[in-house]
Amino acid sequence: MKQDKRSPITDKPLRNPGQSLEKRRDDLLYDKVLAPMLLAFMMILLAGMEWWYYFNPKARNPVVATIFAIAILVYAIFRIWRTWPELQQLRQGIEGEKAVGQFLERLRESGYQVFHDLMGDDFNVDHAIIGPAGVFTIETKTISKPMRGEIKIQFDGEHIQINGQTMERNPVRQAQAQASWLKKILHESTGREYKVHPVVVFPGWFIERKDGSSRELWVLEPKALPKFLENAPEVLSTEEIKMASVHLSRFIRSQEKLDS
Repeated sequence: MKQDKRSPITDKPLRNPGQSLEKRRDDLLYDKVLAPMLLAFMMILLAGMEWWYYFNPKARNPVVATIFAIAILVYAIFRIWRTWPELQQLRQGIEGEKAVGQFLERLRESGYQVFHDLMGDDFNVDHAIIGPAGVFTIETKTISKPMRGEIKIQFDGEHIQINGQTMERNPVRQAQAQASWLKKILHESTGREYKVHPVVVFPGWFIERKDGSSRELWVLEPKALPKFLENAPEVLSTEEIKMASVHLSRFIRSQEKLDS
């Protein structure tokens, strides 16, 4: 029997720039474009059926049409039922990334440059920050919480366990690969070696770090990140931060041009 779960995000993300315009655009698209197109298609289909019956008067048989309609209805319900959990996960993931992204924006006051949704060949880096403590990639994992029982994440330096269960897809390897990728991008563009630190954040979860957990990778609740950065030694000067940020901005814009 599956246990009921709840989202770890208690506070909804703040509104984003242009969000009202995006909603108006979506409403306009659905109400003024998609709905008329669907109505027109249905009328064309109805007209086509009437012309078919006009030239084939003996072909009219509601049984066949009813069976066909029921089959399409069952198929539609099945697809919606199969797709709904994924849509819910996507919604929760979007909320988590927005919440973490807006939280990271506060780090600009401490001299950090913040980037979101860096696109690789077949993956993306949720967030990256560049500041006095160095360069960091941040992978956001918005995991549902059980309604009852233990609510804890443990990290031993290699594996992450959620309430005693090891995650099937190891975020540690994913975060390390993202950091290596960004390190390569910065080296190719600047000609300098920037050490990139991987970070995995779990919004709304309590994180227990066991003895031996790696100092090279942080697994945190997002609200703990500023303290970790504050306690970390300063390794980049203002000029180095600016250089890395400018080159990363150029890379992001070049990727946008390729995708457009």
